[in-house]
Amino acid sequence: MALETVELPRQQDAVRARARGLRVMVLGIRGLPDVDGGVETHAQQLYPRLAALGCEVEAIVRSRFVPKGRGAFGAVRLRRLPSPRRAGVEALVHSLLGVVYAGVIRPDILHIHAIGPAIVTPIARLLGLRVVVTHHGPDYERQKWGRFARWVLRVGERAGMRRAHARIAISASIVELVRAKHGVEPELIPNGVPAAEPRVDTQHVRRYGLVPKRYFLHVGRMVPEKRQLDLIRAYALVRDTGWKMALVGAIGSDDYSHEVERCAREAGVVLTGSLKGEALQQIYSHAGAFVLPSSHEGLPIVMLEALSYGLPVIASDIPANLEVGLDAASYFPVGDVSALAERLERLARTPPDDAASCKRRDWVAEKFNWDRIAQQTLAVYLRVRPR
Repeated sequence: MALETVELPRQQDAVRARARGLRVMVLGIRGLPDVDGGVETHAQQLYPRLAALGCEVEAIVRSRFVPKGRGAFGAVRLRRLPSPRRAGVEALVHSLLGVVYAGVIRPDILHIHAIGPAIVTPIARLLGLRVVVTHHGPDYERQKWGRFARWVLRVGERAGMRRAHARIAISASIVELVRAKHGVEPELIPNGVPAAEPRVDTQHVRRYGLVPKRYFLHVGRMVPEKRQLDLIRAYALVRDTGWKMALVGAIGSDDYSHEVERCAREAGVVLTGSLKGEALQQIYSHAGAFVLPSSHEGLPIVMLEALSYGLPVIASDIPANLEVGLDAASYFPVGDVSALAERLERLARTPPDDAASCKRRDWVAEKFNWDRIAQQTLAVYLRVRPR
């Protein structure tokens, strides 16, 4: 759900006084609001809160992701800049245009998100800008990138981590990576999760032939590192439980998406396409469990969202997923279809536990709180701002 306004407690008046008038420019996101992607979800929650704390925030976005004429998202100003529709160079060209624009406007802080766009950090420094870079994960490990794109991402990581005035990592595993590879100490500020908005209505659930509390749910882009094919194969082994499997995410025109579509059809898996707003909230509200079999994550926002609805979670045992801190029984070895099937079957045969659901909701709301994350980010800005 789009976050247009944010109310923060009165005791933060002193924080607002320090932040008032601080001009922050954001680079590295495709668009706002409701644009698919972990970085975009992060930005959608973070920047309205920073604006509420007193910052003047302007986000540089790609023109094809934001309708012409939309100049703001709540209190966050949007600056549309063009970019070519070509994988591997789109982000690079947009980042170059964005840093030139920042050099003209001269904000107090340029906050760059992700290691690809961070390749322009040295240019920003030459232009005299104060730069903060957030490392959302080693994207060069994603299977979709070719050799040139991987090189750009590695160079971007090095430039962003070594040349920024301050750097932020969204998980402890990324902190360790940056410390080992680049000899610098990033600030650990995790992703967060807003309070869930559970829905009683079920029309969107039943539209896909799903029965409340009797379906597994996966939400994510259809890309190889999300390993939807593992999930489909595991589900095919446990269909006799009477549960269904629902995959939420846009189906692209690439070979992997086509393979997911074919295998899902054969296994009786429900493909909903991309869902937003009320439809997505209903699908989360009435799921029986959430599954994340990924081989690569930064800190998985979709897992936090599922927990905010109180859902049991089954996840691969990669460092980013382990860092969330679920019990050992919630994890399975990444890529092990048999182990995943065993977890699915066990969970499908376990009666619902309302008390455990409430406990999960409370726990994730306390541990991954966006208001606290906004204040931590602001503290980094105030250390970096020009004197």
